[in-house]
Amino acid sequence: MSSVWHTISALSRVLKVNCKNLVCLLVFTVTVCHKASGMCPTSCICASDIVSCTGKNLSRVPLTLFKHIKRLDLSHNRIGILDHDWMPVLLEKLNTLIVSHNSISSISTGSFSVTPNVKYLDLSSNNLRSLGSPVFQELRVLEVLLLYNNYIAQIDSAAFGGIHKLQKLYLSYNYLTKFPVELYIGKYKLSELVLLDISYNRIQTIPIHYINLVPARHLSEIYLHGNPFYCDCTLYSLLSFWYLRHFSSVEDFKTEYTCVLQSDSRGSNTLPLLHDNYLNCSESTINGSFHAFGFIHEAQVGERLIVHCDTKISDAGTYFIWISPDNQFLEPDKTTEHFRVFRNGSLEIDEAQYEDAGVYSCTAINKRRLLNETIEVRINVSNFTVDRSHSHETFNTAFTTLAACVASIILVLLYLYLTPCPCRCKAKRKKRKLNQSNAHPSILTSSAPHELPSDEKKASSGKRVVFLEPVKEPKPGQNGKMILQ
Repeated sequence: MSSVWHTISALSRVLKVNCKNLVCLLVFTVTVCHKASGMCPTSCICASDIVSCTGKNLSRVPLTLFKHIKRLDLSHNRIGILDHDWMPVLLEKLNTLIVSHNSISSISTGSFSVTPNVKYLDLSSNNLRSLGSPVFQELRVLEVLLLYNNYIAQIDSAAFGGIHKLQKLYLSYNYLTKFPVELYIGKYKLSELVLLDISYNRIQTIPIHYINLVPARHLSEIYLHGNPFYCDCTLYSLLSFWYLRHFSSVEDFKTEYTCVLQSDSRGSNTLPLLHDNYLNCSESTINGSFHAFGFIHEAQVGERLIVHCDTKISDAGTYFIWISPDNQFLEPDKTTEHFRVFRNGSLEIDEAQYEDAGVYSCTAINKRRLLNETIEVRINVSNFTVDRSHSHETFNTAFTTLAACVASIILVLLYLYLTPCPCRCKAKRKKRKLNQSNAHPSILTSSAPHELPSDEKKASSGKRVVFLEPVKEPKPGQNGKMILQ
């Protein structure tokens, strides 16, 4: 019995030791696995929630990354393609991803599904040549996207679809040939976009008619300098208007806006685009453009007019004040005569009059952001009936003058080409004189004249020609009488 008990106690001791070792092994394995999934890659530098793997000649992302990192720098490596599995681990807390200065040539749909909360994405200085649709749709909270210094020549209209919170887009130093107007209008427009840099591309024309539809807060930071624009007075008017509005995109890079003549196919001679109207654009063309840009508004007498304060400051809490040409302050909820200012900054003029014409100033003030901006607009008031009568009077006067000139020309032509030619009459008179010279010069005769041609008989019938003999001394017996023969 004692031997059995001894055996049981020995077995229990063995089992107890084995269980203890098993528990220790399990704890060790879990610890190692946990550390393995969160250890800093050997080729990177880690600091709290930041991992920097820059300049390590990496062709793929390291497999072991902290899941709680917020910033990952993979710049200056050899990463070539971004597909659905290029990132080996889900990084839900990552908000800054830098993959610049690599060899990325393509981006596939779903490439950013494991980094859904990235707000800052840097893909600059790669080998991208086009952007398909849609490649960034998983980045729902993306605010800044850097794509400059690539080879991008084509952007699909839906390439930026889904990233509705994007605020800044950098596309400079690429090969774009047209302005990406789909960023501002259409199905995939980016309503929060406030900065677009497409400087130093290959854009030659700007769709002004679409640009006019974009609010000022989206226009103030569109950078266009460094493009080989064609010299055009409408473009000059647009940039001049932006310069008057103190847009930093034009003020800061004024000397870098140049253009080439369309006849200069090589673009060898560049002209300054914003230097004292170097293009010699007419005032009517510039004013016409200002009408389109909302700088000049037209109204008829008695007409209701609404003018918007197209300011860059449009946040909630912005207060608007209008100043009339006679320095009268117009504020929201304070009706003054026939003026009214709405809370969104729009000015209403009810039954406009001649005296309402002039330059109005709108000041937008945001105390929370310590920002303010003042813009000016011109309002012209005219009377359509009076202007139409003046135009009719001008037309009638011009038409009368033209008719008189035409009548004068017709009369001159009639006088020159329809008057009978006097040559035939002169020939008749010359022949008549020749016939008369055959008569004796010292005799006065009343005899019938020589036979004339039948066509001249009618003109000379019943006429007699008398010749007078020069006065001489009378011969004896004549007494100065005439001798009739």
